[in-house]
Amino acid sequence: MADFTMPSLGADMDEGMLSQWLVHPGDQVARGDVVAVVETDKSAIEVECFESGTVDTLLVDEGTTVPVGTPLARIGTTAESQPTADRPPSTPLVRRLAQDRHVDLAAVHGSGPGGRITRADVEHAEPEPAPAPEHDKTAGPAQSARAVTGRQSGTEPARRKRSDSRPEEKTAATTRPPRPVRSDDSAGEPRAPRRVRSSPLARRLATELGVDLAEVTGTGRGGTVRADDVRSAAAAEGAPRPAVPNVARGATARLMSRSKREIPHFYLSTTVDMAAALEWMRARNRELPLSARLVPAALMFKAVALAARQVPELNGHWVDDGFVPARDVRLGVAVSLRGGGLAAPSLDRADTLSVDEVMAALRDLVARARGGRLRASETADPSLTVTNLGEQGVEAVFGVVYPPQVALVGLGRIVERPVAVDGLLGVRPVVKATLSADHRAADGATGARLLSAMDRVLQQPEEL
Repeated sequence: MADFTMPSLGADMDEGMLSQWLVHPGDQVARGDVVAVVETDKSAIEVECFESGTVDTLLVDEGTTVPVGTPLARIGTTAESQPTADRPPSTPLVRRLAQDRHVDLAAVHGSGPGGRITRADVEHAEPEPAPAPEHDKTAGPAQSARAVTGRQSGTEPARRKRSDSRPEEKTAATTRPPRPVRSDDSAGEPRAPRRVRSSPLARRLATELGVDLAEVTGTGRGGTVRADDVRSAAAAEGAPRPAVPNVARGATARLMSRSKREIPHFYLSTTVDMAAALEWMRARNRELPLSARLVPAALMFKAVALAARQVPELNGHWVDDGFVPARDVRLGVAVSLRGGGLAAPSLDRADTLSVDEVMAALRDLVARARGGRLRASETADPSLTVTNLGEQGVEAVFGVVYPPQVALVGLGRIVERPVAVDGLLGVRPVVKATLSADHRAADGATGARLLSAMDRVLQQPEEL
């Protein structure tokens, strides 16, 4: 039996809130499946499990905040975790989607490897017909199950009659506090509260802004309330609200303050000629569809990853008064969040990706970071971070190192400048690349090697 614990989703995370379970006891999971959603100060993050098996017990309820390392669930790793005939192989996210869409997975043909049911299979499946209304609408799941069993055996009416004749139960029922009656209730009949389908980030924003989710019209799939819906509802109400602290901004402030207190920074910069890289990019884009075309940032990010592999002294973490080199290049991408604050999700093994793969990964990663849909594996501490403000017109950026990392590369806007090449003066596209580094881990000469390695790669873009 293995414990699934609250993961550490960044150097500044001490605790997290379990926002949503995507599995139930008895569900089968595979290594890498998303099983829960955890909310941090910055965003809601989908968390994967690291064991294959069967979910045995959920130890923490939704909405509970617990410290990092707290067991959240127990997963059995025995042979009983293999899929059975009545439960087709699928991931927890797919099962949750099927539940939301009222799709019977047993009737769905899986198109994935080994017959595994994919998200696309569920989206194209026909939903089950709506269940017939029950006579007793107030019965909960357990009561409904007993009612069905009773009808099948013919004993339920008698049992209910005996139960109704017990005076102590009538007395107990009459002592309960009265429930407010809604105008649309039939004869004051109590109803179970309607659960509003909403994203974790939307629920957090609704709490911060004082918005009732039940009054918000969802524009997401199946009427799901999204964060933008909550913001629009808050703006439409127009009532003055008390100032709400920006938790993402506060988390960034604490981390950056720690960095400047603990890390003795040094800074370097260089100017990189981008003529060869841009010419190669334009030629490559002529071969690609519009949706997959490259932008200069993809080339520069790949160049930084290759440079980090060549200069491992800056690719790692400062832990317990010593530098620990990383086994792979996990390239962090500094992303500004809507409403303030920063996130730095990572591209795993970025030095091994093609430029096309880096481009696709950047698009996906930035969109999900701003939408609060990152996964735990993408928030583990990067080995080196890149911040790119060129699209916002900034020519140079000297960043602050994200602890426990020891280096951060800054990229500015590509501009045309007069440059002397082979004794001749001409106008060339250039970019300012900077390095902020931890002087405890490296010296200026080491930092210069990393910037020089990045420059060399961009002068030979065919090697990207």
